[in-house]
Amino acid sequence: MRILTITAQKPNSTGSGFYLTELVKAFSEEGHEQAALAGIYQEDKVELPEGVKFFPVYFKTEELPFPIAGMSDEMPYESTVYGQMTEEMVSQFERAFRKAVRNAAADFQPELVICHHLYLVTSIVREELANDKVCAFCHNTDLRQMKKIPLKREYIRSQIPKLDAIFALHKEQKKEIMNIYPVKEEQITVAGTGYNSRVFFLNREKSAGTSGALEGKKDTGEADDLTEAGRRPGTAGFLSEKPLRLIYAGKIAEKKGVESLIKSLSFLPWAADELEVFLAGGAGNQEEYNRICKRAKKCKYPVYFLGKLSQNELAKAYNKSDIFVLPSFSEGLPLTVVEAMACGCKVIVTDLPGIRPWIEENVTHAPVFFVRPPRMQNADEPAPESLERFEREIARTIEACAEAAYTGCPELNRVSWKNICRLVQELEGL
Repeated sequence: MRILTITAQKPNSTGSGFYLTELVKAFSEEGHEQAALAGIYQEDKVELPEGVKFFPVYFKTEELPFPIAGMSDEMPYESTVYGQMTEEMVSQFERAFRKAVRNAAADFQPELVICHHLYLVTSIVREELANDKVCAFCHNTDLRQMKKIPLKREYIRSQIPKLDAIFALHKEQKKEIMNIYPVKEEQITVAGTGYNSRVFFLNREKSAGTSGALEGKKDTGEADDLTEAGRRPGTAGFLSEKPLRLIYAGKIAEKKGVESLIKSLSFLPWAADELEVFLAGGAGNQEEYNRICKRAKKCKYPVYFLGKLSQNELAKAYNKSDIFVLPSFSEGLPLTVVEAMACGCKVIVTDLPGIRPWIEENVTHAPVFFVRPPRMQNADEPAPESLERFEREIARTIEACAEAAYTGCPELNRVSWKNICRLVQELEGL
């Protein structure tokens, strides 16, 4: 099959970008001929499997004289917030993507088009390629944009129901899609997520209790090397060996709960040498990032900023850690939770809609601990007065997770990109 994959933003960054890239890899392994269209900068290097044709839409050019429009308001690279786009910017955006979609379709002649995000570019694709089979994956940030801003809302709502198929991350997201868009239930299939088992796995050193130390620079935003010298974390609860290692991976941003994570550390009872915290990822908003760094300096436990890591580096970091913490205020179905479990980490995650049921249904004996989220206002902003309760609960959950027995990697056979690819292919008419 000839498959054209389309996204409005970079394909090798953020959760939806990695989701896209891993699906392309899985389709390549199944022998499909592929092309991809994405928004990038002229200096960007796009990493796709050999033989995948790439159609770039360049931002910060005469045609598109502004940064990439990001589905999140804070992206790990220079970006434009959809809600701040002028009418002229929206027109330039539409013209550029309509032209690129028509050219790619004429050149590649796809049999199936897969879009990412139920938003503006997917709507453009559906309209431009009216006679082609077009499906789309929802990634949650698209739903937040539809709730928060009026940009082309009625146009988007008119096009999304015309898709041949929609893929949701979990059952709760499926319900939310139906609340926002006038789509039929049978149009939506729950696809879940996958993970790359060749990159994220429990290494021999960790399973044997001899994994090396994880190093970074304290309170800086610079990337750091991971070394093999030192000792590994405890294998049967916190007290078996010190210090305990916590790791977070994602944008270093307030809405990801990173500031709340650091605040929560003040409620922990342990001595300063009994805990280390590692934050992997780049800045979303630079002002927020600087504020988080300043708060980290005041923490009694060392907080290390690892910078943005490659997938292989991140897997090494997980293997050298005890607990992965994702205290985000809004998520679809985070890949990092599965990747961390695959590397033998216990996991703490905010109990957001759909995540717990999906994990319970697809991962037997998952070592996951849930934290009740703060009260939210708007789509993804916590009510300030509810944050201290949230942060105290993070601390209590860290203690409980640390005391729980280490069980290694759970069964993840049901979680794979190949399964999602087969799901796409098996749908009638695709």
